[in-house]
Amino acid sequence: MDTLIAAARKEYHKRLLTSILTVNDKGIPSNADKDSKMSVKIAKGITDLLQTEIGDRLAGQTSGNKFEEINTQFLCDTFLSLNHLRPGDWEIKQVGNRNRMEIAKFEQYAHLVELMEASKKNPELAAALGNDYTITPDIIIIRNLIGDEEINKNIQIVDNKICLKSALRAFNGGKPLLHANVSSKWTIRSDRSQNSRSEALNLIRNRKGHLPHIVVVTAEPLPSRLASIALGTGDIDCVYHFALDELVLAVKATNSEDSIELLDIMISGKRLKDISDLPLDLAV
Repeated sequence: MDTLIAAARKEYHKRLLTSILTVNDKGIPSNADKDSKMSVKIAKGITDLLQTEIGDRLAGQTSGNKFEEINTQFLCDTFLSLNHLRPGDWEIKQVGNRNRMEIAKFEQYAHLVELMEASKKNPELAAALGNDYTITPDIIIIRNLIGDEEINKNIQIVDNKICLKSALRAFNGGKPLLHANVSSKWTIRSDRSQNSRSEALNLIRNRKGHLPHIVVVTAEPLPSRLASIALGTGDIDCVYHFALDELVLAVKATNSEDSIELLDIMISGKRLKDISDLPLDLAV
């Protein structure tokens, strides 16, 4: 019998295979770059291992939105079952880049509303700031605040004279906490990888308080493109591949020493993991 995460991984791939992970009549998988033979070969190897069916490719934006939806469902199926490891009142939400100030709804970034209002009134400030303070998340994990009844459930820990500035305590009237920002990238091109890094840096620089987890989930088949976002530290926690085990087998089948070595560097360096690793990593 499969474990919860193993079963969720299978269901995750099933959702992809019946929606956006397809192969067209020319044998090109929907997550491959048709102009790159290596990309097509690796992507085809992955889809063969996942037993894909032939279908038409969806438009890029449609694929991206659906990928966000499926990633959100996977996190709901897994992370929300880890409450014994990471207790809390959790919400997982697909934002989908619809609101550039969605992030201001959370305690660490609530001050961005004031910054935005100030920049509207001051053209020089607006010119200096640009859009460096705006963040448009794909998927977020929210930790709701805790009431005193819950805090004091086993022993009297707080009262109305102590811990009056704690962000976690509902009594203090703050906003929910942003626990994680999950960027979904169906594929990776140079401009998209830079977007993820810019978003991560904005989250780091503009926060007040605890830094949320910052991760990227992708279905990109090319190791060189994965490296453009996975290698290096300081901005993104880690990159999670939608089918890492299958990717490793597909890359080895190409006999490309450079790609095999690069993939090994990312994996052994703990910069690239499988989607199944994400729920437990978010419980840290």
